[in-house]
Amino acid sequence: MSHSTTLPTSAYGGAAARQSTTAPVVQHKPGTPSTTHTDAAPTQAGTVAFEGVGKTYHASTGPVHALQDISLSIPAGSIFGIIGRSGAGKSSLLRTINRLEQPTEGRVLVNGTDIGTLPEAQLVTLRRRIGMIFQHFNLLSAKTVWDNVALPLRVAGVPKAEIHQRVTELLDLVGLQGKHHTRPQRLSGGQKQRVGIARALVHRPEILLCDEATSALDPETTQAILALLRDINRRLGITVILITHEMSVIREIADQVLVLEQGRIAEHGPVWKIFGAPSHEATRALLAPLTHGLPDDLQARLLAQPPAQLHEKGSAQRILQLSYTGADGLEPDFSRIAAALNTPVRLVHGGVDRIQGHAQGRLLLATDSRAALPDAAHLTTGPEAIAHHLEVLGYVA
Repeated sequence: MSHSTTLPTSAYGGAAARQSTTAPVVQHKPGTPSTTHTDAAPTQAGTVAFEGVGKTYHASTGPVHALQDISLSIPAGSIFGIIGRSGAGKSSLLRTINRLEQPTEGRVLVNGTDIGTLPEAQLVTLRRRIGMIFQHFNLLSAKTVWDNVALPLRVAGVPKAEIHQRVTELLDLVGLQGKHHTRPQRLSGGQKQRVGIARALVHRPEILLCDEATSALDPETTQAILALLRDINRRLGITVILITHEMSVIREIADQVLVLEQGRIAEHGPVWKIFGAPSHEATRALLAPLTHGLPDDLQARLLAQPPAQLHEKGSAQRILQLSYTGADGLEPDFSRIAAALNTPVRLVHGGVDRIQGHAQGRLLLATDSRAALPDAAHLTTGPEAIAHHLEVLGYVA
């Protein structure tokens, strides 16, 4: 279950206060292009941009190009998902944002500043403004929940009174009010991740990086953690950037998604557009587990043509597949579908999801094989369209 604890304003000073923050001024050597402009409008806090980013590792077998020519921007306050198959470069890209990985080519800009130019002291400051949570929690087993969350503040030399106030507020926010003195080994996986989230928020970050943050959790706990992250994003205005191989996580929480394939951008855009009409083979492969495919029992009975005798008696049915991409506000309407096909219809299989207010999915319908089909263009385009795509899959008795 999700927690909707009201966040005290003293914990973060309000999202509006953070979003008026300007990028730090960086000193540049003569002849080096500046990454900040005093006459330009301040960049909104929580903005990330990649400009021609590449990352090459040198292995015994030769160079490995983990990232190649990555250029895109992540808006402040958004929830941005990065997906791809194993080895696609997801972790490498995420870790360039806090400079745990240094790009081989290109630039990473946070709040308009090229972080590759930052000296060590400013890099420490940057990393405190970028929280990070991990798949395996990384908690200190010998310390209590309270101490795990308080540790970054103690290292930073924050006064005890301020540590007490902030840790209390954050444990309340993540739903661990009664777990202050509990050690990690007595917590569930979801509770451990809540500790990790609280710890990532102690320095009032503008950006929260999530490295497979739900991969070690069961489905119910995953939903609770996603609800918490969504709540944090909405309440605090923090930019959330997450990598995952779970497409259901992206569908549930993200505004935009980047699909990586072999270190390159396969496609990028709003989640509903990418999920509704994937253009790259890698995206289609990743989405396959979410697709309502043809059931095995129906596949075994499917015929290319209806048996003549059954067709004449009206005992054969045509199986139609209607697909919806989410575009143009088009949604399934069974009364309109039956009227357009001029025959009763029966739902055989399928489903429709709503992503960012857009209906997407596939429906398998059974109709009388004797009913003539109108022109497909008439059924899939214009004001009379009943689906974005229509296909006859075959016939069954």
